[in-house]
Amino acid sequence: MPHPASRPHNRLLALVPPAGRTALLGLLLLAATACGPTISEFNARAYEQATSLKVEALALMDKATAPYAEHADAVQHLKTELEKAYEFAKGRPENEISARQWRILIDPDRDLLGGFLADWKEQSAFSATFVEEKKTQIARAFDTIIELESGKKKPDEVRNSPQRGPAPAPAPSHQSSSWTDARR
Repeated sequence: MPHPASRPHNRLLALVPPAGRTALLGLLLLAATACGPTISEFNARAYEQATSLKVEALALMDKATAPYAEHADAVQHLKTELEKAYEFAKGRPENEISARQWRILIDPDRDLLGGFLADWKEQSAFSATFVEEKKTQIARAFDTIIELESGKKKPDEVRNSPQRGPAPAPAPSHQSSSWTDARR
């Protein structure tokens, strides 16, 4: 009589020869990874939009100590560009998270850039202290979008994913990795 530990616990698995079990396990792992969440590819235009709009928005916010009416055209231009960025993000496949971040940033009923611009129009001008505090908060919101965009896979990384073939090994770097260490 075989030792109890050597008996298969699953009767169906006992019907599969050992070599077949390995193949079955491989198929199960492949199926499990294929069902996992996917990430949209890196898009240089989306990254450039986010970084450019951050600079433009923060520069315009500096002018919020003056009456809104003096900068109404610039505000409208910025709002249009922000809407374009949102629509671009929304239109990209598998990009719901980025689109949601843009929507939050520009929503006039929230406390980020959209709310700041709406409040500026309503209140006419802000104190320099308030503007600086809001700039810090809004810069962080832009940084979230920028980091999300920059962390996406490049098209060649997606094409060389494990299901499609191995990705090339990264070249060794002898430079300091303080930037990556600071992000951890």
